[in-house]
Amino acid sequence: MARTCTAVVLMTASVAWTDDFAIVERPWAASNDPVARMWQRWQLGEFKPALSNAKACVASVLAELKLSPASQTLVFSKTSLQNSAIDPQSPRSVFFNEECYVGWAQGGVLEIIGMDPETGPRFYSLTLPGAGGGRPELRTTELCLSCHQGPRTGGVPGMLVRSVYTGESGQPMLNEGSLVTGHDSPLRDRWGGWYVTGKHGTERHRGNSFAQRRGPRISFDYEAGANVTTLERYFPTERYLAPGSDIVALMVLEHQCAMHNKLTDAARSTREALARQREAQQRAKEPVTDVPQGSALAVIHEQAEAVVRHLLFCGEYALKDAVIGDPAYQEAFRRNRVATKDGRSLKDFELRTRLFQHRCSYMIYSRGFEALPSAVKQAIYRRLHDVLTGKDQGGSFAHLSAAERRNIREILQETKADLPGDWGRE
Repeated sequence: MARTCTAVVLMTASVAWTDDFAIVERPWAASNDPVARMWQRWQLGEFKPALSNAKACVASVLAELKLSPASQTLVFSKTSLQNSAIDPQSPRSVFFNEECYVGWAQGGVLEIIGMDPETGPRFYSLTLPGAGGGRPELRTTELCLSCHQGPRTGGVPGMLVRSVYTGESGQPMLNEGSLVTGHDSPLRDRWGGWYVTGKHGTERHRGNSFAQRRGPRISFDYEAGANVTTLERYFPTERYLAPGSDIVALMVLEHQCAMHNKLTDAARSTREALARQREAQQRAKEPVTDVPQGSALAVIHEQAEAVVRHLLFCGEYALKDAVIGDPAYQEAFRRNRVATKDGRSLKDFELRTRLFQHRCSYMIYSRGFEALPSAVKQAIYRRLHDVLTGKDQGGSFAHLSAAERRNIREILQETKADLPGDWGRE
């Protein structure tokens, strides 16, 4: 989500006006994402957002989409097409949950990504009321794909968190490199161009600091942005829905963006591989089947392996010091936790040496995972079973102790109803 698009395209839509807002009809009618459902409720008058000003409208939209203001992270680098509305004194807010991402550049439009469980991300923009009120208008767009589809997202429409060296004006120094960061990134490489609130001990990151050009080189003060707990010295925080840009929220955001991208890739690649298999069988006048064979089976195994590695936090950076974030975010994040009878959950934070106590992603409960084609979902479950029962203790999974594997397996056995039958056996 580090770069988002603000230009909008009206996709085979008609526009109808009411006294309060414009309805851009039909382009999302076939979508099953939270934004489409919100807009349908808005049209029907079942959702009535505050329209007195932009901040109130954003708060209403977040509440309808079940996004906590405590999930707010703030990016000050000019890495969006809303660059004129973004700088270190006016950063862009990013809010998120498991099904939706919202970006708000003050004075600009609201950028929203809704996750359709079947097709992946859908990109929208929502115009906001001015100081005197106005008519919000929701539009779909494909222009965001110029940044949100490519090598940085695994070739599928997706999300990303970027770290760049940024000058005091907010202009990124892209000739110094640009990193897409995730749970495997050292903290020292993360969050260039972002504000970060929270404590992290002796660890250092790129947040809260600006790069200085010194001839052909740049200088960067890691100490200046370390262990910042308030952003009041940077900009007026009262203009925002939350006062900070929580370090734990940023860590969760990085993991989740990559997980969503891998689920999207797995779903699309599986469907395409099976479609090619059916076409080949039809041409050869063979029985047509959706049981994966040959190249389709290879694709599914490859996708399942990629998903399982990310689910189990393979390669996760080991924290050298404890991370302390905002309890409000952690409480909001855990509000929809799925727990066992004895209280264990995949949303239990660890934050001393790693992000979570039980290293299997909570995204296994997401609508995107649930909607995966059966062939790849069953392949994922088989690989998970091999790893969690200790049949596969290869180098990629050596970070999981026998006790942690057992805990994860027990949590899934108690909380996932669609596990294959052999999950009850060692």
